[in-house]
Amino acid sequence: MGKGKSEDTKYRKRKEKAKTQLKRNIGYFDGVSFIIGSIVGAGIFVSPTGVLKHSLLNVGVALTIWTASGLVSLMGSLCYAELGTALPFSGGEYSHIKRGLGSLPAFVFIWTSTFTKPASNAARALLFAEYATQPFYGICPAPEVLKKCLALAVLWSLGILNGRSVKMAAWVQTVFTLLKMMALSVIAIGGIVLIGRRKESLARFEDAFSSEIPNASQVAEAFFQGLYAYGGWWSLNYMAEEMKNPSRNIPLTVMTAVPAVIVFYLLVNISYLTVLTPKEVVSSVAVAVTWADRVIPSVAWIIPLSVAVSIFGALNSSMFTLGRLSYAGSQSGHLPVLISMLNVHSCTPAPAMIFSTTIASIFIIPSDLIMLTNYFGFSAWLMIGLTCASLIVLRYREPHLHRPYKVFLPVPFVMVAMSFFLVLAPIVWSPNLQYVYAFLFMLGSLVVYLPFIHFKLHFAFLDKITCHLQLLLEVSPADESAESKCE
Repeated sequence: MGKGKSEDTKYRKRKEKAKTQLKRNIGYFDGVSFIIGSIVGAGIFVSPTGVLKHSLLNVGVALTIWTASGLVSLMGSLCYAELGTALPFSGGEYSHIKRGLGSLPAFVFIWTSTFTKPASNAARALLFAEYATQPFYGICPAPEVLKKCLALAVLWSLGILNGRSVKMAAWVQTVFTLLKMMALSVIAIGGIVLIGRRKESLARFEDAFSSEIPNASQVAEAFFQGLYAYGGWWSLNYMAEEMKNPSRNIPLTVMTAVPAVIVFYLLVNISYLTVLTPKEVVSSVAVAVTWADRVIPSVAWIIPLSVAVSIFGALNSSMFTLGRLSYAGSQSGHLPVLISMLNVHSCTPAPAMIFSTTIASIFIIPSDLIMLTNYFGFSAWLMIGLTCASLIVLRYREPHLHRPYKVFLPVPFVMVAMSFFLVLAPIVWSPNLQYVYAFLFMLGSLVVYLPFIHFKLHFAFLDKITCHLQLLLEVSPADESAESKCE
């Protein structure tokens, strides 16, 4: 009897492995690496000056805003943790908005993200190329063609890596996250050691609130800058379908990674202010480089290298999550069906990776296009607000949905209110015609949605193209659609 049960279990496991579907290969430490890797980019090394500048160089206010921004990010990530454990499917916000608010808001999200997220990846790749080539050119600027070629090479290398193996992509992410955290640790520990030795630095923190106090609009602007620095805390939900034991690992990962970043950001800022005056921090082109020149001049080259490493890790994480968004959108019929297919050998969303990497490459070639997406910054907080609203809707509409983790209900209400404030405030305070163009672009999604999604307009010749590409790429439809389970 026991032998029969054992054989039956083995048979089920073999059958599960044989299925063409995303595999649960991402564990707790991989998840922590992806979140930290997504949040920590070049900003904390190069220009963590926005918060201090808008705090009118008031050290106490600046550190308070860094902490508050981190706590808001933690609140948001806990809301996402509930959605990720209750609906552990690829696609992140897209899947949650579709379940909670319907198909049209989800399509607007994926329509906007299909352009803004690859543009962000293109900007990261170009920034990496800038830091990677600069040591070879000294004070002279590196040729634009070289930077663009290197940026394209990095994009496609990571695109191919993510399209070939989830385990390898996760390993690369873990390695680069460890390297960037080591660099931040050098800065943080250096500051802790020096703060006890420098009386003038200690006095700066003892009288932290002594300088001019900023007004409400300046505090709000500093808060924007702080929240931007924590951007990326939402990345884990994009890979929920591939998390091992998501009910346990998603909340645990979030509660480890986001507080860790808060602590590191505070320690690094304290370290900068231990060595440099607030005026020097604000006026520095690259704060970490200036810090290294003062504290560790003999090995100051470590910091530019660390910036390049940090950007590379953030780019890898962003490309991984973007592939899952395209995959989820295709499964729902919001993108061409080929994009939701998986490679028959590696069970990775290779067509989705090719699709998102191709769009990012288009943004690199005439890099002026990236500037156009700067006015879509408000859309990220709009989608966060809609996602948290989905959580509230699902709490009341589907009270019996299994929720392994539940966030305190007032938290999503606070996040919705804060999200819409962050959407409207920059538009009201500094109105710009480009914001109108961005809204019109988002509304332009209706031109595609109505004929192709709502009325299901279909061209037969596309089936032939899909079939040929399917054979060329060796991909097939996933055996189990996450969306079909989600509906």
